[in-house]
Amino acid sequence: MTYKNKLYFLIVLIAVLVLLYTGNLIFSSGFGSRNASFAWLDSKTAERTSRIEINTFNGTLELFKQNNMWFVKQNDNVYPARQIRVQDFINVLTERSSWPVRSSSASSHERFGLENNASRVTIYAETAVLLDILLGNDDYVNNETYLRLSGNNEVRSGSSNIKSYTNSSAASWYNLRLIPESEGGQIELNSVQRLSVHTPSGSQVFTRSNRGWQISGIDIVNPDTHAIENYIRYVLNNEGDSFSDEISWDAPIFDNSRFVLEFGNGRVITIRLTDEDESGRRFANVTGSTHVYSIPSWSANRLFRDAESFELQ
Repeated sequence: MTYKNKLYFLIVLIAVLVLLYTGNLIFSSGFGSRNASFAWLDSKTAERTSRIEINTFNGTLELFKQNNMWFVKQNDNVYPARQIRVQDFINVLTERSSWPVRSSSASSHERFGLENNASRVTIYAETAVLLDILLGNDDYVNNETYLRLSGNNEVRSGSSNIKSYTNSSAASWYNLRLIPESEGGQIELNSVQRLSVHTPSGSQVFTRSNRGWQISGIDIVNPDTHAIENYIRYVLNNEGDSFSDEISWDAPIFDNSRFVLEFGNGRVITIRLTDEDESGRRFANVTGSTHVYSIPSWSANRLFRDAESFELQ
């Protein structure tokens, strides 16, 4: 065989091997993605979700949607839910990921902790069931959890991250912001036109004026716009550490102090606070709500500032 023929043969051989290798990659990738790409709930179907029930060893937790807002129902009480957390939980179920099949036999359910008394997540659209899954044991390194659809023998495994939602307390779902809509930056600072702070010792009023603020009630020689806006932002986004049923929302003790936020759209929100208790804790109620928020001392103290806090240093 001449040199030219050998070279031609080698070129053809290399081309054939490259084609075979490329084809194998494409086939393997396609086959693997089909096996790895699995979601418990279709994302379009999930948009119809109106209620979620989570049943675990902690008890039963119900999340429901009303006027496009999520709420938590716990022990016959209804509280605002953290919208972002609920959506993140739904995303775990709709995200396509690796959920390989581990068994198709009903006899394996006990071993995987997936008998009918296992933890359960049921998602509804009104009265229709969109998803009903059972959550079983974790694997031996606690990286994966075993799951199966109710009424289906097939067992799959995937990230145990799902249990960070199902095994958490009811309080982890609560939106404890005094103004729930401020979650996720839905209420921007530039929408606030005036903040009035009324306490037993006097009043402080911050009124937007062009790019700055007019201040009354306290003497400030050189106002620090950045400090003022950080303070207003803190009031706007303030939150408690729990809800309280110790005090009725309309109790007279809420008249100790009040913060009045006025917005450009004409909305006015008033936050009423009690005096501090022996631990420094205060309780708060917001106009239009029957919820009572418990505010720890470190957070409550930051709500009350002296003139020096707003002076440019």
